[in-house]
Amino acid sequence: MKCRDEFPKTIKKTVRYIKQDATKEQLLEIKQIIESAINYRKRKLN
Repeated sequence: MKCRDEFPKTIKKTVRYIKQDATKEQLLEIKQIIESAINYRKRKLN
């Protein structure tokens, strides 16, 4: 697995936002968006 420093800056900013500022509703929405994107990418790789 990659070290955190190797991920794009946007990923690091997103994680920081989740840890510091996101409300419960925003966390649920972010979770859905990320899971959807991951599932889409997995389907494309198979």
